[in-house]
Amino acid sequence: MKKLINDPQDVVSESVRGFGLAHPDIVKVSEDPLFVSRAGGAVAGKVGLVSGGGSGHEPLHAGYVGQGMLDAAVPGAMFTSPTPEPILEATKAADGGAGVLHIVKNYTGDVLNFETAAELAEAEDITVRSVVVADDVAVEDSTFTAGRRGVGGTVLVEKIAGAAAERGDDLDGVAAVAEQVIENVRSMGVALTACTVPHAGEPSFDLAEDEIEMGIGIHGEPGFERIPAAPADEITERLLNPVLEDLLVSAGEKVLLFVNGMGGTPLSELYVVYNHAKDVLDSRGVEVTRNLVGNYITSLEMQGASITVLRLDEALTELWDAPVNTVALRRGL
Repeated sequence: MKKLINDPQDVVSESVRGFGLAHPDIVKVSEDPLFVSRAGGAVAGKVGLVSGGGSGHEPLHAGYVGQGMLDAAVPGAMFTSPTPEPILEATKAADGGAGVLHIVKNYTGDVLNFETAAELAEAEDITVRSVVVADDVAVEDSTFTAGRRGVGGTVLVEKIAGAAAERGDDLDGVAAVAEQVIENVRSMGVALTACTVPHAGEPSFDLAEDEIEMGIGIHGEPGFERIPAAPADEITERLLNPVLEDLLVSAGEKVLLFVNGMGGTPLSELYVVYNHAKDVLDSRGVEVTRNLVGNYITSLEMQGASITVLRLDEALTELWDAPVNTVALRRGL
């Protein structure tokens, strides 16, 4: 294992501290308990947005704290859910008096710990709503989940719900926007290599040089099918077709196409995937009106990619286009 780390047990705390030191104009880091919040504190009268989960998926979630997205993010240990205490403190830090929305990826530990934190927050007179992102079409009931995993669609939920909160929607309204995105987004991923969790010191699964793993999760979980390595266009279709079939996208509809890197894939290769995915959608009469390409929700140094498709309407498009100022996503300012 070759990594730029010191003690494997200190990777998350040292990384998050460095993140805060690098971006003090956007975020503030609390080290005990560990969470990241918006510089300047909660915005009075605005719904607060909180998300979080195991570390190793950077820039998710801390990279999306800031104007137009999250008000706080809670990083757990590598691939391990944060406990209720830092989630509660992040919720309190995000509360501007209009309630707080928890955006939770569908992993058992995340769901249980965010539920507990929400109950504790309610006991302190903070109104909390929760939405659960479960956009992965690859598997049901995986190693970490009951039901589908929350993956690339989480970034889109955080952006669009964040824009709704920023324009002044109330808590029920922001939650409804988040649910609309969840209902209309699907994803699937592929691994060319496994990743290595620092405290484990070895790859999360074995993959031969001439094999790839279809349907992987973001915690280093193996997928549902191991196949021989293939050209990018074939892999792209194996990812995209199940997404479109599950989402029931029809000719004439408008979508956002998101090609995400898993951490170790060059941007040039992600654009090769985007190139063919766009051609496939064009051939089906589906109009790609918005897009996102890059490493936005990763699995440490895993080589691979995921494809996410979000069905758009005019209202969601307007929220996607709204200004955002975070470390990992900035536009319209």
